[in-house]
Formats: sequence, C-alpha cells, structure tokens
Amino acid sequence: MSALEINVDNFEALVLDESHHRLVVLDISAEWCGPCNVLDPIINSVALEYDEKEFLLAKIEAEDENMKIAGRYGVRGFPTVIAFINGEEVDRFHSAQTPDFVRNFIDINLSKS
Repeated sequence: MSALEINVDNFEALVLDESHHRLVVLDISAEWCGPCNVLDPIINSVALEYDEKEFLLAKIEAEDENMKIAGRYGVRGFPTVIAFINGEEVDRFHSAQTPDFVRNFIDINLSKS
C-alpha cells in the first residue's frame, strides 16, 4: 500500500470521512525533521504488510496551510502519528519508532475498528 498525500483541502474527505470505513493512520511530519526521515521508510514498509481494505496510511507535510491540521490536533512535535476511527482520534505516538512498535500500534487500532 502506498501512502496517500493529504492536505488541508482534502483532509475531511480522505481522513475523517474515510475513517468511518477503515482505520486511517495519519503521519504528520516535516521535510526538515530528522526523526521524520527515520520513521518514513519504517512506516511505509510496515504498511505494505497490510491489506488496503484494513487501513489507510495518510501523510501530511506540516507546512503552510497544512499546519492548521497539526494545530487542530495539538501536535507539538514531529513526527506525530494519529489513528482515526469513525472520524475521531483514538490513539497517537510521537517520534521515530521501531517496525515492531509501528506494527503493534496498527494492530491495536485495527482491533478497535
């Protein structure tokens, strides 16, 4: 599964609305952020282990207008990864993590959906 690029214009439809049909995991990161660059290949690799029908990996670059989304969810640092189910945040983590951590995060949240 490849990640879906999100912006302030399509956030409602592609994250909140879609989370009524499947788990949506939103990676909020910044191009200049070291931990973001570490997490990116890890989260992409782990996402490939899952069926697209199970969950959607969405990514947003925290810059310009997109910072409104980061502010809306109280993001204080990057990367911040937020799980959405039924239009609501149900879980989150911060900073770079191991593949096992990311896999466990997805599995736990899949069990909630």
